[in-house]
Amino acid sequence: MHRYLIATSLLLSYCGLAQTVEREPVAIIELGGASSRNIRGGSSVGGDVAVEFTPIENWLEIEVGTSSLFARHSAEWDTDLLFKKPWTLSRKVEFMVGIGPEWVHARQFGIKKNSLAGEFALDLMYWPGAKHKLGCFVEPAYEYTFGHGHERAIGLSWGLLIAIP
Repeated sequence: MHRYLIATSLLLSYCGLAQTVEREPVAIIELGGASSRNIRGGSSVGGDVAVEFTPIENWLEIEVGTSSLFARHSAEWDTDLLFKKPWTLSRKVEFMVGIGPEWVHARQFGIKKNSLAGEFALDLMYWPGAKHKLGCFVEPAYEYTFGHGHERAIGLSWGLLIAIP
């Protein structure tokens, strides 16, 4: 009887080890485009790159990213640090709400200025494959600059997600 118990427990242990374990990626890279529209008028377009990681599963994701935005006679580089609360809506769709600080470096008509801003963002991610290796995202955001003029803007980032295992 003991031999059967030992053999059964060894077989179940082996079967448990043979199963593949779904692991979260170490980080997710976001590559894509960005656009921004100032509330007072004027719009710009450019590129967006960010990296996102999960320090607390199902509770906190941190995104560090930068966008370069260009318009006639102006250029702007926004670098942000967003703290996001994630929700898994399905096996392929994730939704996050984030907030955090942003540093804005702008050049307009040859005049440079730096300012601190706050950003609020919504993030929708879609993973077409079951293994979450490649996906796409869309991220609308609201930005409030604390510097001179207290500029406000509505932005949109979109693009490709690349999971780093």
